[in-house]
Amino acid sequence: MKTKEWSELLNFTTPEWLRKKKFGIYTHWGIWSVPAFGPNVTWYPYKMYQEGTPQYAFHCKKYGHPGKFGYKDLIPLFNAEKFDADEWAELFKEAGAGFAGPIAEHHDGFSMWNSSVNKWNAAKMGPKRDIVGELEKAIHKQGMEFLTAFHHAENWKFFPHWVKEYDTSDPEYAGLYGEAHNQEWGSEKRYMPQPITRGCGIPQIDGFIDQQWFRQDLPSKQFCDLWFEKLREVIDGYHPDYIYFDFGVDYIQDAYKRKFLTYYQETARKNRQDIVVSYKGHNFPLGAGLVLLEQGRYSDLMYHDWISETTVDDGEAWGYMEDCKYKSVKTLIHFLIDTVSKNGCMILNVGPKPDGTIAEEAKEILKDMGKWLEKYGEAIYDTVPWVEAEEGPTKLVADGSFCEMDKVEYTARDIRYTMKDKNIYAICLGAPGKEVRLKTLLYHLYPGEIKSIFMLGDEKELDWRQEGYELAISTENRKTDENATVIKIVRNMVYGE
Repeated sequence: MKTKEWSELLNFTTPEWLRKKKFGIYTHWGIWSVPAFGPNVTWYPYKMYQEGTPQYAFHCKKYGHPGKFGYKDLIPLFNAEKFDADEWAELFKEAGAGFAGPIAEHHDGFSMWNSSVNKWNAAKMGPKRDIVGELEKAIHKQGMEFLTAFHHAENWKFFPHWVKEYDTSDPEYAGLYGEAHNQEWGSEKRYMPQPITRGCGIPQIDGFIDQQWFRQDLPSKQFCDLWFEKLREVIDGYHPDYIYFDFGVDYIQDAYKRKFLTYYQETARKNRQDIVVSYKGHNFPLGAGLVLLEQGRYSDLMYHDWISETTVDDGEAWGYMEDCKYKSVKTLIHFLIDTVSKNGCMILNVGPKPDGTIAEEAKEILKDMGKWLEKYGEAIYDTVPWVEAEEGPTKLVADGSFCEMDKVEYTARDIRYTMKDKNIYAICLGAPGKEVRLKTLLYHLYPGEIKSIFMLGDEKELDWRQEGYELAISTENRKTDENATVIKIVRNMVYGE
């Protein structure tokens, strides 16, 4: 298959299924869930080799010095003995998700599918099960589209190949840790923190990142070849509807990104699939796929489609971490509503335990989200943005990736708008009292255009009146929702029909 030029590849349009379904779930699950020590547990394998970090101290105390007990030695402890793909898929469906899937490979180089190009995989070691394959069947059985996330480009910079006392420098384990490079650094291994600013393209790790990350060489041809072969293997074997890329793809050589996109698009065309590729920052050229905001969203209605991601925990874990705290259902519902009103979709992360079970706290949050969506999903699924996204006193201070770190608490006076057919949905981010006052709506509607107003979940028409350019809607003695209450405005088309 001849690799196409960018001029032939920048033709992405958001599939109808994603425009309709809006909300998906993916899992950060891997070897790091065994120590379950954070923060940001998926970076445990990186930081366990860095003297001066809490992970290094924890590892030495629990498992021994990393020179004697390396990351590879955790694999037999990752046994997934209670993993049930059907149970996961049923839970995600109950949560209201329209698409779902696993991280197929994280930075650590351990493939979660039955790989022929990487012997370090879950089908041959650890669980000795094809995790990606089992989830693909279970998720499609539930009528959801299947997502696979790839973080494997970061594997090049993830482990200290230059420290001779660590197994990361041993060629025998290069399939897991990546091929050796920058070995002239000798025994350099200390953690040298350097402050970074949010949105720089590298995730914050306790607010710092090791200078060694930036100083390393760019990936070799051999590494780029393997990066592509892993993607091709998953595309051919599991037919993902959605491939997600983490930030490291920015330093994969250009020709390989074009080769991947050519192969995925052509394969999807033959399989009659409508596919999605998402990426962060400007890691692909504009038009190659869907821009994804990590731990963030936009503050205004956007002209282009986009997707946000957040995690069910409080943002410290991003995987299973013992004693981690969780976001409230209300916070996650508000994140979803705000995203959809501004022309976005949302992915929610869940971090399973090493045995394959999902923590009860996370399960309850997902089920509660599902209950809200079952009642009010009409205002989310298959909607489009209205001409205004929001009104109300509470605004996001930051914008884009990592703006989630600026905590905001919305109230029932904060309104988000969506639209479907002739209906406008005004979503109050809380439970209104006796009245909802909309200050934006009447600037855009003609006299007589409002036919009736309802509250979703209540079939009885609401009383309303116009006061200048404000619409006052009576909600007195109605059953509102503490998480978010949806007002449905049914319109007459006064002209043209």
